[in-house]
Amino acid sequence: MAKGTTELFEALTLLAKEKGISPELLIEKIQTALVIAIKKDYPHTENTKFDIDIAKGKFEVALLKTVVEEVTDEAMEISLEDARNISKRYNIGDTAAIKIDTKNFGRIAAQNAKQVIKQSIKEFERNQLVEQWGGLQSEAVSVSVTKVEPATGNATVVINDNEVTLFKSDQLPGDDLKVGDIIKVFVYGVSAKDKRPTLRVSRTQRDLIKRLFELEVPEIYEGVVEIKSISREAGSRSKIAVMSNDENVDALGACIGPQRSRIAKICEELKGEKIDVVKYSDDPKEFIKQALKPADVLSVEIPDEEVRACSVVVPDNQLSLAIGNKGQNAKLAARLTGFKIDIKPESGFYQGE
Repeated sequence: MAKGTTELFEALTLLAKEKGISPELLIEKIQTALVIAIKKDYPHTENTKFDIDIAKGKFEVALLKTVVEEVTDEAMEISLEDARNISKRYNIGDTAAIKIDTKNFGRIAAQNAKQVIKQSIKEFERNQLVEQWGGLQSEAVSVSVTKVEPATGNATVVINDNEVTLFKSDQLPGDDLKVGDIIKVFVYGVSAKDKRPTLRVSRTQRDLIKRLFELEVPEIYEGVVEIKSISREAGSRSKIAVMSNDENVDALGACIGPQRSRIAKICEELKGEKIDVVKYSDDPKEFIKQALKPADVLSVEIPDEEVRACSVVVPDNQLSLAIGNKGQNAKLAARLTGFKIDIKPESGFYQGE
């Protein structure tokens, strides 16, 4: 076998082994690369035949041409005389296979094949990752911390014996991770196509709240209690609106748990993040009242529900509580309900800070 051909199989076999690519996919990529290389030397050729066996190191390429009496298109046709110099069996109308000398062609093909595979390898790895860990998508999983970078604060965590980066931006403000810590993370996707594929995990995603409640509250997991909406400022405070599908089950009590045991466990996992559990209502006015808790609301006016804006009146001594520190309570209530909320004191006058 020619030296260039040997280089082709050695380079591609090593690459395939490193990336865990199946022989079938490898052959497909080699053929794609060979077509590119053939087009450079035979620009008008449309039909080619490949006989590739990686295990045996077999590598044969042939141009396919139609046998004719008089050649009018040299790229696609071959005369009967020339065809019978290849094989006496050829007749007019047959397709003749004209082998290409791979002595020098192999090295060119090797370069092209490696380039083609490198371009497609990221997509292959990404699809393989999705297939391997697809069941973890949008789930909260327990992971162990194996490394923390002092300079960046990025942590390495292990999921199913695979290392994944938990970036500092995806950690909670109260996280002070150390090697050996066991924490919950939310798997929210696979990295972008232009990067080396890896799972993306976070502790700041809003849906982490939902998954933690599903893990701690059997009534939610079973569908008796339903989570209708969530708003969150990660590490600081969240609001979760719930409703019961069983009149005998108290949705708020189920989420909070005996002696606040269930919600306390979730808050502990989230490094003390406060969580307001409120009752959902199909009546927008009632829902807005609930969303602004722990503040009391005297009235809610919604001039036009399609505009999704409302005016809320609260007792004078409840105004700061309704708005919250830096407007946090009002902002979370607005996200929870989907309404822009204008909060006013009962007296109509407010001396702000």
